[in-house]
Amino acid sequence: MIKKILVVILVHVTVISSAQEGTSSPYSFYGLGLPKFKGTAENRSMGGLSIIGDSIHVNLQNPAAYGRLALTTYGIGASYNNFNFSNQTESSSGENASLDYLVVGIPAGRFGFGFGVMPTTSVGYELESSNGESRFTGEGGLNKVFVSTGFKVNKNISVGLDLNYNFGNIENKAILSRSGVQFDTREQNKINLSAFTMSFGMMYNAMITEKLELSLSASGAPSFSIGTERERDLATVLINSANREVVIQSQGIEDIDEDIDLPAELRVGGGIGEKRKWFVGAEYGYRGTEDFEDTFLTQRNVEYKNASIYKVGGYYIPKYNSLTSYLSRVVYRAGFRYEETGFNINGESIDEFGISFGLGLPVGRLFSNVNLGFEYGQRGKTDFGLVKEEYFNFSLGLSLNDKWFRKIKYN
Repeated sequence: MIKKILVVILVHVTVISSAQEGTSSPYSFYGLGLPKFKGTAENRSMGGLSIIGDSIHVNLQNPAAYGRLALTTYGIGASYNNFNFSNQTESSSGENASLDYLVVGIPAGRFGFGFGVMPTTSVGYELESSNGESRFTGEGGLNKVFVSTGFKVNKNISVGLDLNYNFGNIENKAILSRSGVQFDTREQNKINLSAFTMSFGMMYNAMITEKLELSLSASGAPSFSIGTERERDLATVLINSANREVVIQSQGIEDIDEDIDLPAELRVGGGIGEKRKWFVGAEYGYRGTEDFEDTFLTQRNVEYKNASIYKVGGYYIPKYNSLTSYLSRVVYRAGFRYEETGFNINGESIDEFGISFGLGLPVGRLFSNVNLGFEYGQRGKTDFGLVKEEYFNFSLGLSLNDKWFRKIKYN
C-alpha cells in the first residue's frame, strides 16, 4: 500500500512543484532565485553535512550513498519557515511552507538506485520603492526530477552518479505609477526553464581503530547550460479598488531565448565517529557563480562572485538497540553553517549563517524514523541600504524502510 501511495504523491508533486513558492525573501529577486537546500531533514539538522552514508537513509547530496543502502527507503520532507525582514527604518514578518523532496532508494546488491523530485531554487517576493511609485513581484523557481545510482566498489569505497531533468518557470512583474497619471505601466517577464544535468559523488569509509571510523566524501557537478523560453510584454493597466490589474492595452515584445549557465559545484568533507553511536564532521562547499550573468533583470548595483560554504555537524545516539528506553534510541543532531553566497549588492557581500539541531524518532520496524529539524538563520544586513533576514525553519522528514527482496524457503 505504501508503494502505491508514494507513486501517487510523486505524480502530484511533479505537477505542483513548479508552482509552489518556498521563499518570500527579497533576495530571490535576483537571478534564478534563492538556492534551496538540496538534502534531507536529517542532513539539514547537522548543518547541511553531506558526508554521511548509511544503510537506512538516503543522502540526496551525494549519490555514492545509494551503494550503501541495505533496505528500500522512502523519504519525504516538508518545511515551515517563519521570517522577519528589517532595514534601518522598518521591519515586516511572515511565514510560508513548502514540500522539500520526495525520494525512493532501492538496494540491489553492491548497487543502489534512487529516484525522486525536489525544488532547487525558489522565487517569491513583493517589493516597493521608497516613494511608492514602483512595485515589483515575482514567483516560481527551478525544480528537478532525478534518477541516481551508487556502486560499492569495495568495503571502503563507493561511487555514484545523478542524472537530473531540471524544469521550472519564473515570472517577474514591475508596475510603475506616476502621480496625476490615471493609468499605470506594467512590464511582465515570463521565463520557462529546462535542461538535463548530472552530478557525481564518492565516499570512503575505513576503521582506524577497533571503534573509530573515518569518513571522507566528495561530490559535485560541472557547469551546464539551461535553455529558456521567454515571453515579455508591456501593458497599460488600471489598479481597481480590489487592488487587481485591469489591462487597458497590451503589447508583446520580442525577446531572445538565451541559455543560462548553471554554476559548477564541489563539496569535500570528512569526519570521524563510532558506528551507530556518534559522528562529528566538517565540510567545505564551492559554487562557481562568478561567471553567472543575470539575463532576467539588469541591475548595475549587483555583482556575482564565487561562493563558499562551511559546515560543521554531527549526531549522537545513546544506545541504538535499547529495549528499555525509547529516548536512548533517539538520534540527537546538531550543526552550524556559514555561507559566503557570492552575491554582492552595492559592493557588499550578502552572507548567511545558520544554527540547527534535530531529533530522529524511531517508529515501527526496520529502523524507520520521523526526523524533526530546527534551524535559526540570518541573511544579509541592515547597513548600506540592505535588508537583514532572520528566519526560523522547522523541517519534518519521514524515512521509512522496507525490504523488497526476500529469499523464499521451501521445506
